[in-house]
Amino acid sequence: MLNTPKLRRGWAAAVLALAIGVAPMPTGAAQALPYDDIAGSYAQAAIVSLTEQGVLRGQTERLFAPAAPVTRAEFVAMLERLLRLSPVNAAIPSYADAPKSAWYYAELQAAVQLGIAQGTSDTSFEPNRPVSRQEAAVLLARTMKLSLPATAGSATYGYADASSIAEWAGPAVLQLGRLGLMQGDGGRFRPTDPITRQEAAVLLDRVRTRDDWALQIDGTPAERIQIGWQYGQTTAEYEREIASSDVNRLSPRWFFLDKTGMTASVDASLIDWAHARGKRVWALVGNRSDQTLTHQLLADAANRAAAIRSLASWAISYGIDGLNLDFENVAPEDRDDMTRFVGELAAALHAANRTLSVNVSPDLGTDWTEAFDFAAIGRQADYVVLMAYDEHWEGGPAGSVSSLPWLRGGLDRLLAQVPAAKTILALPFYNRDWTTVGGSTGSTPWSLVQQNAAITARGLKPVWNAALGQYTATFLQSGVRHNLWLEDGRSLTLKLQAGEQRGIAGYAYWYMGGESPDVWASLGNALRFGSYRFG
Repeated sequence: MLNTPKLRRGWAAAVLALAIGVAPMPTGAAQALPYDDIAGSYAQAAIVSLTEQGVLRGQTERLFAPAAPVTRAEFVAMLERLLRLSPVNAAIPSYADAPKSAWYYAELQAAVQLGIAQGTSDTSFEPNRPVSRQEAAVLLARTMKLSLPATAGSATYGYADASSIAEWAGPAVLQLGRLGLMQGDGGRFRPTDPITRQEAAVLLDRVRTRDDWALQIDGTPAERIQIGWQYGQTTAEYEREIASSDVNRLSPRWFFLDKTGMTASVDASLIDWAHARGKRVWALVGNRSDQTLTHQLLADAANRAAAIRSLASWAISYGIDGLNLDFENVAPEDRDDMTRFVGELAAALHAANRTLSVNVSPDLGTDWTEAFDFAAIGRQADYVVLMAYDEHWEGGPAGSVSSLPWLRGGLDRLLAQVPAAKTILALPFYNRDWTTVGGSTGSTPWSLVQQNAAITARGLKPVWNAALGQYTATFLQSGVRHNLWLEDGRSLTLKLQAGEQRGIAGYAYWYMGGESPDVWASLGNALRFGSYRFG
């Protein structure tokens, strides 16, 4: 049994009366409890409080079953609600024994994506098995992101049954004991006993009644920049996508380089729509990957000046908040002129109180990025956006568009030259359907919606690849092998967590409409969980 917590006002007198054996609680007071079977529980106050907060639920409308064991699924769901995370109806189940039809599916998926919950094997979670006290300690330690000590043998714990505590659980048991969150019963810890529902209530209530932790849980995470690029959508379609997302910077494709210089195609109604909702517009400026035209612009001072005058003038006249420069396939010999162009454009926009962000690819030591002086661009522009995708592309070997190790490496190389406060990480809302016919490899870009539809239609069972940080799947169609490296809420959460761990300014998404609806809950959870600093 866990030690009884400090009782809340309103229930203290009733519980004390029961504890010392005086008159029972009046009928009216008992009826005021949310459940009919908790009046005799030492955890009554915790159960009431956490029920009111939505953390705990009864086994039925009026029964809590305080002495019943907590299953692994139930405990994970309690933890997910404790931190005010959103359930995630993920398109791809993490474990074969935790199907989409299960009541706990969305809560479990949220916890798995954040690394709170882990399976008992690669394919099993055992959701209906009672969670042991030592398992509960590990789960809570992960949830609270606690720094765990090294153990010095069973004597460190101070329990008579310390030798029964599993090595993998020891650090969590020790730290939770030091924090006064989870303690023994009569000098024993009972590590393999199931934790009961009333024990779980007391444990979680101790978290919620720590003022420093409660302030974080009840607070709102600091806003991150979130850019959503428009691609292949009408304005109305784009607005609908933005409205159902967490995007706060819209980037429509309005300005492009052509033979006559910069051209504009602005829909002013989108600016009004965005501003009415407290969002900003950072319109994209592209070169359509035309290396020749880009050279003609960059190498000529007069051409650069004319383009910058046009772009600044449009930004001011239309009330656009900033520009997002997306020049790709720039020749290495244009490196110095590219740097000049960014500096001159930044100066013009800053004079008009506008923002400049510049898109770059990961530095792989190839000609593709040779034209970009990352350090200089980082000094001149307000933000540098790392397009962390196209690790594998059409015409190259098959593979992921953005594996986690590749993304981390590219981000770290950029951060060595650009401050984290000016860095934005762009994530993919697409992947590729890779096909192999004979010795020839090809691919077709797929949105996450198309990907998920194929998985469902074909009954595929994707396999999680921890090294890559994503699911993989294969199938045969008409004798052609298809290979998929999937993007979903779980893989995107890991990518976003890489950014949060490095303290960057925000995120961008290529492209709006490519995501499945569950992705926004996953990304929102990653930002909330990343904001917590429990210790």
